[in-house]
Amino acid sequence: MQPLTETEIRESLVNATAGDAARMTLPGLHEMLWDQREYLGWRDSRQPHRAYIVHWREGRPVGMMLRAADNRMRPGMNAMCSLCQTPRPAAQVSMFSAPRAGEPGRDGDTVGTYICSDLACSITIRIAPPAHEMQPDPVEIVERRIATLQSRLDAFTDRVLAE
Repeated sequence: MQPLTETEIRESLVNATAGDAARMTLPGLHEMLWDQREYLGWRDSRQPHRAYIVHWREGRPVGMMLRAADNRMRPGMNAMCSLCQTPRPAAQVSMFSAPRAGEPGRDGDTVGTYICSDLACSITIRIAPPAHEMQPDPVEIVERRIATLQSRLDAFTDRVLAE
């Protein structure tokens, strides 16, 4: 992923007002390992239910404001993140909803999906499985996971942008 500036992030939000963008708390951008992520995702430290995802799409950053659901899945269950396709304990996956861009979003229309609660899919998919003669090369597995994550993120973004 290409690095992003604070201004690029705030201006990239497709489903938030200028006031929402101005109030959002940003992560420590100087700490990011940009080459090891497909998107920048974080939870707002001042508004725990608020989250953001920003990624590069067609040469420009596209950002989305998300809201984590209040209710959680039952403990002891497993859930799967729809972006990285990683099965995890239910407490580590949240339903996030995003207002749709434009007039539909202003009218209250949202789209939702299950995503890793910490929005750390880029880290999760890079955990290579141990080499095994019956499996493909671990590097190939990670590359496939990266492509799948990018594809699923694009599909979710398409749903947010659809008018």
